[in-house]
Amino acid sequence: MELLKEVCVDTPDQALRAQAQGAQRIELCARLDLDGLTPDPDFIRFALSSLEIPVHVMIRPRGGDFVYSPQEVEQMREAILHCKRAGAPGVVFGALRPDGSLDLPLIRDLALLAKPMKVVIHKAIDQTPDPVEALGQLLELGVVDKVLTSGGAPTARDGAGTLQEMLNLAAGRLEVIVAGKVTNENLEDLHQLFGAREYHGRRIVGEVG
Repeated sequence: MELLKEVCVDTPDQALRAQAQGAQRIELCARLDLDGLTPDPDFIRFALSSLEIPVHVMIRPRGGDFVYSPQEVEQMREAILHCKRAGAPGVVFGALRPDGSLDLPLIRDLALLAKPMKVVIHKAIDQTPDPVEALGQLLELGVVDKVLTSGGAPTARDGAGTLQEMLNLAAGRLEVIVAGKVTNENLEDLHQLFGAREYHGRRIVGEVG
């Protein structure tokens, strides 16, 4: 099966350029300098009406950690419902407890709210003490479609051992999206290493602005 290339963008020009350069899916964000926040409704509307490839929308109310207050959780719920009404194919989020473990009740609640959209858990999983164990917990929840990860390391190559464990554990149950400095220059080598079906990066189809 041909691999899928997902590009994260935070401007309309980047989104259009990524599609033109061969991206097969867009992760739509604001503020990539903060590793991606929830984009505004106008950008979501633009992307859904102007792109011919699927758009997954980042749901993240602020930069920093992934431990959210009740007010921030409400913002996330509202953003998910907006994406659902707008017809987005998927949403991307994550949440942790203060001890660094996944906030599984919150993840389940938000995932059920998001359905039938695709639910992607982002790299918050890489900040858990054991990403492989955390992936197992998500598999048990049964409501997550994809997990974006670099195996708990800064780059996919650095996290290769853990990433391979995660790919093996998830096989046939959910999709592990390989991330972590994946570019058009190293994608082929990483694909030889992992044989994953989906890869993610800002420059995975080259520079998009």
